Amino acid sequence: MKANIKLLKKKRIYSEEFKRQIVKDFESGQFSVPQLEKLHNISNTSIYSWIHKFSTFNEKGSRVVEMKNSSAQKMKEQQARIKELEAIVGRKQIKIDYLEKLIDIAEDDLSIDIKKNSNTPQSTGSEHIKKH
Repeated sequence: MKANIKLLKKKRIYSEEFKRQIVKDFESGQFSVPQLEKLHNISNTSIYSWIHKFSTFNEKGSRVVEMKNSSAQKMKEQQARIKELEAIVGRKQIKIDYLEKLIDIAEDDLSIDIKKNSNTPQSTGSEHIKKH
């Protein structure tokens, strides 16, 4: 029979330097309170109390209020923008590869080094060009 063992929560003690670093990360806009909470496994109550105690922006009689939805929404928008830009870069790379392949085929068909030959005569339109 297993003994009913209650897990004991040990109180964690953080250095003042660590607390100030958390506040600095928050004030820089690099992390929101919920992000810091998840990242360091610290309660948001503790983080808010550190902000109140160590923040350089604190004025007497004012409170720090963070809109959780706004920072989460901003992060989602930034991630969506990154994904969109990566897709654009991918499409551009495909286009570049296609055009380079097209140039290679044209060089083979025309027996002209298109990439390196700057004296290539301009096309006269739809006239058929004879191979050498």
